[in-house]
Formats: sequence, C-alpha cells, structure tokens
Amino acid sequence: MAFLRIVALGLVAAIAYGILHDQVTARVCLEYFTVGHPRLIDSESPTILGLLWGVVATWWVGLPLGLLLASAARLGKRPALKATDLTRPLRTLLAIMYACALVSGIVGFCLAQQGLIGLSSAFAQRVSITQHAHFLAAAFAHSASYGSGIIGGVILALNTFRRRGRLALAGGLTAEADELRSPVSCCTLACRRASPRKGRART
Repeated sequence: MAFLRIVALGLVAAIAYGILHDQVTARVCLEYFTVGHPRLIDSESPTILGLLWGVVATWWVGLPLGLLLASAARLGKRPALKATDLTRPLRTLLAIMYACALVSGIVGFCLAQQGLIGLSSAFAQRVSITQHAHFLAAAFAHSASYGSGIIGGVILALNTFRRRGRLALAGGLTAEADELRSPVSCCTLACRRASPRKGRART
C-alpha cells in the first residue's frame, strides 16, 4: 500500500499542477486549446478546457513518474520512505516547474513580438494575428513544464534513492555506537585490552 500511495501522490500532483497550469494558459490564449489541440468537448470556456486538458495532458506523465519515484523510495534493502517523506521535495519540484513555465512563456511571447519566431502556416491562418504571440507564449510554457517535470522527476527519484542510502549509513553508524555503549560490548572491549597485558606479564 505504501508503494501505491507514492504512485498516487505523483499522479495527483501532476494532475493538480496541470489543471492549475492550464487554467492560466487557457486565459492567455484560448486558441492554443481550441485550434492547437483536438476538440475533446464543444466548449469555449477557458475554465472547462483548462480543467479537461489539465487532466488529459498530465496523467500519462504523472503515472510513470509516480512509479519511478515509488520504486526509488521503496524497492531494495535500503530504509524505505513513505509518501509523507516525499511531499516537500515534490512541492519544490512543482514550484520549479511553475517558474520554468512562467519564464519560458514570457520568453516565447517576447520572441514572437519581435518577429523572431512565428506560428506554422497550419496554425497561422486559423489563429487571429493578435493572438499569435499569446499562442506561442502558451506553447513555450507547456513545453517548459513538460521538460522540467520529466527532468526534475528523474532527479527527484535519484535524490530519493540517495537519501535512503544516507539513512542506511546513518542507521549503521547509530547501531555501531549503540553496540559500543552497551555493557556487554564495554566488558568485551575491556577484556580485549587487558589480554595483551596479561600475556606480557606471564612472559
């Protein structure tokens, strides 16, 4: 169950991020969803489209990343981590993704405004000229979210596995220290230290 909780955590986090992200980009450029994507529903509402695409476009990323994170946190002989141990680093990853999307969207908008990039002919004829820069801003933001999410998810999984290694090392050192502090170990150590002296005395 602990493994599945981490998978669910990754999946829910990805979907929640996708919904919030698309609520913004759907208002930046509605045509990004109505023209740039297949029609899943006959609606022009940015709220509905952001909600729908926030789920459809992210679950397939969140599920494998959740499985990867759960494997890094639970499999093997190292001390296992729980879902609660991963909520803070996962929130950090989502914040980094949001920052990357924001910066990338602004860059895309500015490049389009300067005429350095433009829409392909397939989209340019179907999107109002006044929305071209907004369309590219939304596209840049989405690409940044996917890229940073995938790369960041892999890094998070690696850091999680290393974290378990540090816990295993710390646990081993603690166990060794406890053994040295125990009365039996102290007596054994004292006997070992005294044995050479007795041997020399007999000689």
